Amino acid sequence: MPAILIHGVPDTHRVWDGVRRHLIRSDVEAWDLPGFGTPRPRGFGSTKEEYVVWLIERLERVGEPVDLVGHDWGCILTARVASLRPDLLRTWAGSSAPVSADYVWHPLAKIWQDPVEGNRFMDELQPASFAKDLMEHFDVPAEVAGDMVLRVDGTMRDSILKLYRSAETVGGQWEPELANVSAPCMVFWGTLDPACPVEFAGKLGGAVRASRVVELDCNHWTVVQKPAEVAAALEAHWTA
Repeated sequence: MPAILIHGVPDTHRVWDGVRRHLIRSDVEAWDLPGFGTPRPRGFGSTKEEYVVWLIERLERVGEPVDLVGHDWGCILTARVASLRPDLLRTWAGSSAPVSADYVWHPLAKIWQDPVEGNRFMDELQPASFAKDLMEHFDVPAEVAGDMVLRVDGTMRDSILKLYRSAETVGGQWEPELANVSAPCMVFWGTLDPACPVEFAGKLGGAVRASRVVELDCNHWTVVQKPAEVAAALEAHWTA
């Protein structure tokens, strides 16, 4: 029963490197979503529904239920998988992304969702400036932020825009079916997250009947800022 870790935006599998160094178990894989550090399949439109289908098809190929974990968009997408295909999961854990009709998208998401402003943002994106924003507003360490923004290539920019534009009402669409989640669940969240307020940790935890909602003294990137604590919480969740 492997553990599968799914990143968010604008990340790749590398966002899990710190957590993986602290994990005891060795059967752990961190996957790149299509368009995020890896090519997109022919005809892949980078919508939220297509990412869920891609995840389901790849999880089916694993051949046994997995311990599925998601951060940011990885949280939203894996929660959807858990609600649609509970047979594919042994456990689920998610961090730092609401699946709630009450959630109002953060300012940058609203820019990306706007066809004119979003395209302009991506066309004019400067890695150094973007890295500075991540450091100042989200407390991402300088080395991590610098590496992160250098991986935001043309394919990732287009994937981000298409994903966010497909998801303006994702909370209202997907929240009701969280009731179908049957795997044991855990939620972990940064209490200082300005984009996804910590109150939504409890909302998500309640929706999936989580056994634990872990609040960490950090910003949005829990898996980068508190890797040891996240790893310990995951190991305890899997063992329980």
